[in-house]
Amino acid sequence: MKVLYVRVSTLDQNTDRQKNDSKEFELVIEDKCSGAIPFFQREGGKKILSLIEKRIITSISVHSIDRCGRDLLDILSVIKFMNERDIPMFFIQQGLRTIDDKGKENAIAKMMISILGTIAELTRNQIKEAQREGIELAKLRNVYKGRKKGAKSDIQKWIQKPKIAKTIEYLKKGYKANEISKIVGVHVNTITKVKRVLE
Repeated sequence: MKVLYVRVSTLDQNTDRQKNDSKEFELVIEDKCSGAIPFFQREGGKKILSLIEKRIITSISVHSIDRCGRDLLDILSVIKFMNERDIPMFFIQQGLRTIDDKGKENAIAKMMISILGTIAELTRNQIKEAQREGIELAKLRNVYKGRKKGAKSDIQKWIQKPKIAKTIEYLKKGYKANEISKIVGVHVNTITKVKRVLE
């Protein structure tokens, strides 16, 4: 099965640009989340993993490298995972293929992906830095409001998030913080915060 993977960062962003050639694919899998989230922790990434485990996927195409992610190590680990299972990845915009027609790892593509992945990571860091600078400037002008701390509705929404809900579930079962961190994929500090909220 030829799969097209599509990702946008927010719910209101349009995915049409990434689906120009979607007719040639048997399945299109979408994610609407930050590129900083590890690939296999995304909903679409989990679907892809499930299909790989069933030996259904024969290739994965992505519009561009930054749609795969904005963390270089994660991008490379995803490609390594696919290569080990002989599943080629195609990055359409860059014209790169991870496994050649003879079934060998494409060394040139790997080098180019590393470079472009680094650029994607730098871009994400620049966006975060610009956001921080914007907040600092807004604070200096006394126009920054930020989030209201302690609002009950905010806390309610927060504890309903899938990872937080799972953390609560494991805490109630008596699991230790470091165990939950590994199982759920949340930071130990987040688990401490959950404990405080539960108290």
